[in-house]
Amino acid sequence: MSEEIVTVAGAGVRFGDQWALHDVDFRLLAGERVALVGPSGAGKSTFLSMLNGTVAPTVGEVRVFGRDLAALKPDQFRRTQAKLGTIHQQFDLVGPLRVIHNINAGRLADWSVGKALLSLVSPREVHRAKDALRKVGLAGKLYERTDHLSGGERQRVALARVLVQDPVAILADEPISSLDPVRGEEVMDLLRDLCVELNKTLVTSLHVFEYALSHCDRVLGLRAGRVIFDLPAASVTRELAAELYRIPQVEPAP
Repeated sequence: MSEEIVTVAGAGVRFGDQWALHDVDFRLLAGERVALVGPSGAGKSTFLSMLNGTVAPTVGEVRVFGRDLAALKPDQFRRTQAKLGTIHQQFDLVGPLRVIHNINAGRLADWSVGKALLSLVSPREVHRAKDALRKVGLAGKLYERTDHLSGGERQRVALARVLVQDPVAILADEPISSLDPVRGEEVMDLLRDLCVELNKTLVTSLHVFEYALSHCDRVLGLRAGRVIFDLPAASVTRELAAELYRIPQVEPAP
């Protein structure tokens, strides 16, 4: 039986007087590749932030490896959070720094402050960073300035940073939204293949619906903060997709 990584029970997230998520129940099992799909404003990014503890649920609970995130002490929370590696939509890389320094940011949860500062002068664990960069197809770019890379290359650096973190699960927030179609497909292929090769669980929000079906085995459809469906990718029909993205009809004024 697969290990249960994340359990969400009756969770909702409210910002001010607006609910971003409503009454979410969700179980993530080891080895799954889950896509979050839905129109803009559906709550996909908030969903991912809730899973890794960046956003706390207003109601309900989120348990990671069986432990309620809200009940953890700060050091326990950081160690638990480090098991869920996040790839952000805008990469969150420091442009003027060399690639190796951005990759090594994935090790900060395990390093002392002193080691982190020393690594900025003389990079530590170079072999680990080099191996991660090789896995994402950028061997030879280790000492390049990150802001000299293309968008697709920067996304690969963000993935390499997560790989050195060695999480159990990868949470990817719209990982190809800023890439052209060709580079986007390359990154999705790489993300899927690495998760299979390294036995990593994946939850990713996607704006290209077709990739949810071709690169993931389970699809959650979100609309207005609610889970509309949670199905194996093979069971998601065109009719379900059309209803998910349906534009509400506005009644004409009398």
